Amino acid sequence: MGSRFSSIPALPRGGQGRLHRARHHRLKDSIGGSFSTSSHRCHHKQKHCLPIPQCGTLSISPLLFHPHTKGSQIIMDTTQKAVKRQASFCNAITFSNRPIVIYEQVRLKITKKQCCWSGALRLGFTSKDPSRINPDTLPKYACPDLVSQSGFWAKALPEEFANEGNIIAFWVDKKGRVFYRVNDSAAMLFFSGVRTAEPLWALIDVYGLTRGVQLLDSEIIPPDCLRPRSFTAIRRPSLRRDTEDTRLSVSLCDLNLQEDTFHVTATTCPIPQNSLNSQHSHLLPSQLESDLRFHHLRGPHVKILDDQTVARLEHAREERTLVFTSRPLRINETIFVKINKSNTVRTGTLSYGVTSCDPSTLRPSDLPYNPESLLDRKEFWAICRVVVPLQSGDILGFMVNSDGELHLSHNGAGIGMQVCADCSQPLWMFFVLHGAIMQIRLLGTAPNSPSSLPESPISPSVSGPWVDECTICYENMVDTVIYSCGHMCLCYSCGLKLKKMANACCPICRRAIKDIIKTYRSA
Repeated sequence: MGSRFSSIPALPRGGQGRLHRARHHRLKDSIGGSFSTSSHRCHHKQKHCLPIPQCGTLSISPLLFHPHTKGSQIIMDTTQKAVKRQASFCNAITFSNRPIVIYEQVRLKITKKQCCWSGALRLGFTSKDPSRINPDTLPKYACPDLVSQSGFWAKALPEEFANEGNIIAFWVDKKGRVFYRVNDSAAMLFFSGVRTAEPLWALIDVYGLTRGVQLLDSEIIPPDCLRPRSFTAIRRPSLRRDTEDTRLSVSLCDLNLQEDTFHVTATTCPIPQNSLNSQHSHLLPSQLESDLRFHHLRGPHVKILDDQTVARLEHAREERTLVFTSRPLRINETIFVKINKSNTVRTGTLSYGVTSCDPSTLRPSDLPYNPESLLDRKEFWAICRVVVPLQSGDILGFMVNSDGELHLSHNGAGIGMQVCADCSQPLWMFFVLHGAIMQIRLLGTAPNSPSSLPESPISPSVSGPWVDECTICYENMVDTVIYSCGHMCLCYSCGLKLKKMANACCPICRRAIKDIIKTYRSA
């Protein structure tokens, strides 16, 4: 595999002397353990951050994956440039083999995507030398496990950018700000707060949807070589998006933000059940309970009206528009929501989800610009988007059953199970208004009246055509049913291995695996 590397300044002298002296001491695992110096190699570790490089300086060694310090599910090729997660959705943290340079762009290509998971690649940096980290002490997740420790910084790549073939570049500047770009898009601010006064290694967690990545040639683009427009926080709509992936793509910043002005005449009372101003009102149950409201906690770009039953966009910027229900959901209770106002000129649709986080414990400042980052919190969060086209007057039904399956209906027609949640704890529902959806109304709830349940545990809107290939090995035929969720996505061999893992869960819905059952097809 040929490699071409751009000019990168040489490491400061004196590193070898410090390295020699370090060999006389027992190395300490930076996460908490210890191990013998004979089993790990110690890399150069500078005391000060590297100088800002200039165009045309000397080059140093290629940027590769660290050969030893990696998650238990990582398989690495002999060149140390490509890694793959062999099973599960986690335990796949990797590091670079050497410190990176300020403004050095770590470039990688996504080589494999596994659509049965949610969440995607985690990217960042660490000031801990990977050679001093015992691989056995690595946690399952970079976020939030590693980033909660001193010296680790990382964040999740938005799912819509985690498509096979996409090239991701990320780097840190002298102020500790981390930027990234996807393919040929403009640079985007990722996060900040990285300490650049000490050496930094790249941190790459091959998580969730992302199953394989390959390191490409790193590049140096100093600030004087960058165009001013490169540092923008607005994502461009030209980026590749997987429009068929319905599980989660809530990334509001990539929309074309238009200066739309609109006028809404707020009603003074809830819409009656038999109101004739909606062509779909006849689809509602004859009796609806009206105790459910929107919570007083909301994003600053949305306004709550009509006795907390209406949520309306109040700003052309659509970045902070989360609203929550005022109380947790009840099992088998159907929540009916009406699209009060939509704008067909704008793109995007309604997003929704459930969380175990009580909105009363949050502050407005806790609500992020990108709702996808909520997935990195320690509470349970699941986010989906409505996949069918919506227009004013449409009525959506949301119901969580006793198995934790969230089902969706649209104008009385069942869409199917959208996500699975842990219903053993209270779950609040939330909505994100953006794109064409400018105003929604809570019509009420119907207790113990499930909205059209799907005929099988796999939602037709998500599953698509029947796939015979095992979602873990991608080699054997699917011949195994997971109990108790009922999903068929594994071969029997992979099912046995997955069942033996700690906290084994279904690759599709993440419910706990109680057992696996081999099936046989008739000739």
